Amino acid sequence: MASQLPFSIGDVLYIGLGLILILSIFKLFRKEKRNQSALKLLMILNSFYFIYQIFWGMLYFQVPLINKLSEEKISIDEAKVLSKEYLEICISNRKKVKEDKEGVFKIENNFILEKELLEAQKNLPKHLIQKKYVEVNSLKPSIFKFVMSYTGIMGYYNPFTSEAQYNSELPDTYLPFTMAHESSHQLGYAKEQEANFVGFLIGENSENAELKYSTDLFALKSLLRYIQMGDEAFVQNLIDHFSEGMKRDLKFERNFNEKHAGFLDDFFAVTNNLFLKSNQQEGSITYSYFTEILIKYKRNK
Repeated sequence: MASQLPFSIGDVLYIGLGLILILSIFKLFRKEKRNQSALKLLMILNSFYFIYQIFWGMLYFQVPLINKLSEEKISIDEAKVLSKEYLEICISNRKKVKEDKEGVFKIENNFILEKELLEAQKNLPKHLIQKKYVEVNSLKPSIFKFVMSYTGIMGYYNPFTSEAQYNSELPDTYLPFTMAHESSHQLGYAKEQEANFVGFLIGENSENAELKYSTDLFALKSLLRYIQMGDEAFVQNLIDHFSEGMKRDLKFERNFNEKHAGFLDDFFAVTNNLFLKSNQQEGSITYSYFTEILIKYKRNK
C-alpha cells in the first residue's frame, strides 16, 4: 500500500505523532487534567516503543554477518592493498557516469536507479545473505530533506510503513549508496554498519555504473579513514592519485557538508550515536566494523 503512493506515509505518520505529543505536553500544564494527560502521554510513548520493538528492535539481536567470515584479524596492510584496488575501480567507474555543467557527477534518472537496486538484491551472495529480496522496493524522497541536510541525516528506514526514506538534497555521490543502505534495512538488517555492508553488496552486484561508483567510493573512503589512524602519508598519497572527476565530486561533497554544518548537525550526531549504542551498535562515528567485514569478505573472493 505505502509503496504505491508517491509521497512518504512514514513522514506523515511522524508529523502526526509529533503533533499528538506536542498537544499532550501542552495539556500537562493544565492543572485540572494534568494527571490524565500525563497518563495518556506515557501510554502513547510506551505503545510506540512496544510496536517499534516488535517490528524492528528485535532484529538488532540477530547473528552478525561477520560471524560467517574469517575470525583472523585484519591489518592496515590488507586495507592498503584493497584501497589501491578500489581507487582503480572508482577511477574506471567515474568515466562511465554523467556530469553536470560544473563537471560533478550527476545521476541521470532516480527511477531507473531504484529499479536497479531491487534487481541487484536478487544477486546477493547466498552464503552471506539468506533473506529473500523485497518484492516491493519502497524508496521515497523524504519531505524532511531540508532538516535532514542540516542534521547530517542521509536517510532513514521507517519500520512501521516499511518505507526507505532518503534525503534528495544530498550530493549525487552520496545518493545511490544511501538508497542501497536504506533498502538493506528493508531486507531486515537493522544494524547500521551491517546495512552499510549489504548496501555495498547491492552496489557490487549491480550493473548500474552510478550505483557502483557511489558504492565503491564509499568503500574507498571507509578504507582510507581506517588506514589514516596508522599511516596518514599513505592516505594523502592515494588521494593525490584520485582522478580529476573524483576530486571535483569530493570537493562538492565537502562544500555541501560545510554549508550545512552547525549546532543541529553536532546535536543529532551525538543523539544518533547514543541511540545506536542503546541498540547494541558501536555508534555512528566508527567505520571499523564495515572495514573489517569488507576486508574479510574480500579475502574469500
